[in-house]
Amino acid sequence: MNGKRTRNDMRKIRHRRLRRKVSGTGECPRLAVFRSLNHMYVQLIDDTRGHTIAAASSLEKAVRKETEATEGAVPAKAVGALIASRAREKGVTEAVFDRGGHMFHGKVKELAEAAREAGLKV
Repeated sequence: MNGKRTRNDMRKIRHRRLRRKVSGTGECPRLAVFRSLNHMYVQLIDDTRGHTIAAASSLEKAVRKETEATEGAVPAKAVGALIASRAREKGVTEAVFDRGGHMFHGKVKELAEAAREAGLKV
């Protein structure tokens, strides 16, 4: 290796720095976002117990039916709305947003806004 850091290495550094300050509880879990090249994954995590309360991704049939595209802002909005509805089913109304080291821009921003519109305080 030549010693240069890749984009993913830099994202992981930013995520570690972010995680020093962001932690979820049972009443206000952490809304953790992971982006791959084609899909988005989101989880509501209770860090005190180490449990995932709810999860959603753009791979699910409900999201795929709603959106024909697999990438872009449309599936991100659908995933945000889906995680908000699953959070309400579990009795969660508020969450701390963990962007996973990604910029709060584009797909990540659309996901957060869709979750807010669906009733989750992020």
